[in-house]
Amino acid sequence: MKPGVTPISTAFDSDLPARAERALADGHLDLALRLYDELITRDTGDPVSHYKRANALNRLGRAQEALSGYDRAISLDPAYANAHCNRGTVLEGLRRWAEALAAYDRALALNPADSLAAYNRGSVLRELGRFGDALASYECSIALNGSYSEAYVNRGHLLHQMGRYQSAIASYDSAIKINPGYPAAFHGRGNAQAKLGLLDEVVASYAQAISLQPDGKYFLGLYLHAKMQICDWCDFAPNLQRLSDGIQARRAVCTPFPVLSLVSSPALQRLAAEVYVREEHPPDDALGEIPARPRHETIRIGYFSADFRSHAVATLTAELFEIHDRSGFEIIAFAFGPEADDPMRTRLRAAFDRFIDVRNRSDTEVALLARELEIDIAVDLGGHTMDARTKIFALRAAPIQVNYLGYPGTMGAPYIDYLIADPVVIPASLSRHYSEKITHLSGSFLPNDSTREIAVSPYTREQCGIPNGAFVFCCFNNSYKINPVVFDAWMRILASVEHSVLWLSQHHPAATSNLRREASKRGIDPLRLLFAPRAPAQPEYLARLQLGDLFLDTAPYNAHTTAIDALWAGLPVLTCPGESFASRVAASILNSIEVPELITASLQQYEDLAVRLAQKPALLAALRKKLATNRRTAPLFDTPKFARNLESIYRRMYNRYLDNLPPDHLD
Repeated sequence: MKPGVTPISTAFDSDLPARAERALADGHLDLALRLYDELITRDTGDPVSHYKRANALNRLGRAQEALSGYDRAISLDPAYANAHCNRGTVLEGLRRWAEALAAYDRALALNPADSLAAYNRGSVLRELGRFGDALASYECSIALNGSYSEAYVNRGHLLHQMGRYQSAIASYDSAIKINPGYPAAFHGRGNAQAKLGLLDEVVASYAQAISLQPDGKYFLGLYLHAKMQICDWCDFAPNLQRLSDGIQARRAVCTPFPVLSLVSSPALQRLAAEVYVREEHPPDDALGEIPARPRHETIRIGYFSADFRSHAVATLTAELFEIHDRSGFEIIAFAFGPEADDPMRTRLRAAFDRFIDVRNRSDTEVALLARELEIDIAVDLGGHTMDARTKIFALRAAPIQVNYLGYPGTMGAPYIDYLIADPVVIPASLSRHYSEKITHLSGSFLPNDSTREIAVSPYTREQCGIPNGAFVFCCFNNSYKINPVVFDAWMRILASVEHSVLWLSQHHPAATSNLRREASKRGIDPLRLLFAPRAPAQPEYLARLQLGDLFLDTAPYNAHTTAIDALWAGLPVLTCPGESFASRVAASILNSIEVPELITASLQQYEDLAVRLAQKPALLAALRKKLATNRRTAPLFDTPKFARNLESIYRRMYNRYLDNLPPDHLD
């Protein structure tokens, strides 16, 4: 006998069922399995032994064997409701959603009072995109068992997904009332509060989740990102070190997007993305391979986005979609994300050959639709950003899949073939930090809308609260892009330039008070920080930018669309690039408008040049004049030329596919 193996008596043992039950309950699964094998040898027709043996196999991760065990129990007792329910759990784990749903339906038909089966049924329906039915199942589970905190949490997740954030918060609160030590409930509540802009409450919810489960999935990263949104830098350095260590250890400590503004290393950014894809969106072969197709006369491009509305991505791309070469390309929009009915949405509907709203279709249905339409190139304009639907690409919506524009980093996903960039944002020396093959556009990778209007002087400095004679440094980036290192540099610049102010976007009231407090701690009068409320419309926003003197960029997450806005309005942008994609975008833009003298090589150079430009009015005036000239002639705002370059890249991708060649770097 092998050491450590408990002998099983072959003689009659009346205590054998109880011993097997105890072994299973105590987690001694191998022992339980052997004991149930013995019971089945004695009575092959006992459905309970087959069922409990299958439970042990399921907990051991032996899914197919567990499925066979449940099938055997059901063949012996077709009315065995628990066997049907647990069979559904195995099928759910195997992503065989339709079969799992049928199993739960059968379990509930046999035992309508089974709250677990109703709960599990809701999870499968949610996976299938049947949100209304899923919500009804969760509520049925709660009605059957009012103390089922897991059902309240999953109902909260579903309500969040449906955009019903207040109801989601109420559902999480119900779970917390039942179980105050439930970290997932606090985490979910924080996610829903974030959607409503309740940032102080978000930080508190995430902090509670971390206190209950310090290693909870993504807890630390989301907590830090929420703190950055209100510019709360308490314990910034040690928390950042914890985050970096966790990513390096390949733990799920942060979703990819916050990492772009928290760490500067493209290697760590890739690791974070790969871990996220591993955990949330692994390759899914449920739809099989896409069969080979004949060449299309016009290449079919599918643009997938949650941002076909009043959003930065739409602002950049609207003219591009309008002027795509229809003799060579058919362009189709797959729109999801929040419901929208604004002028930009109307413009985009007219810009595409087909505009398909897929908000209410499941990821599988969308991927199948893209295959049915024979999309040649699927372009993900969102990447790892809010409302992304990465699973569509994990299922393979098209033979060629591209990461472009919305997410300035690698997807870390084996099913994304290309990343569209330029030689500045991803030089060849840094391409190893990206899982995709890199395609380099000439000029900047960013498109633009050269038809945008700037309002005629709707604002004066006095109206905006800017002191007379002040030199206006400004930065209208999101507050989470401002970190202590950048802020230190800004305060040193203000200290060096008398009668200067720093003009920022007004976001959350807590961010305003925190930044003013941080300024005071650095010896700067907090009233030298000015905050601009959101402008009513794009033309007015662009006009207001003209009141600034010099735009100070952030790092490691630069101004992107905001930098283009500033340059379009004639406002110089000063930047200091790092190594990551997100930290090199402003440099790409400045190169493309042919003003490289505003790109600095170090933070010290950045500070020195900011001070010099503020103290040398003639030098700054010359830069403004150069910008005004280049705005009409440089590549950055030549949208027709940009469109032709992008189409050339699409043709090369497509021809490689037709020639049975794998994706490769393209210039």
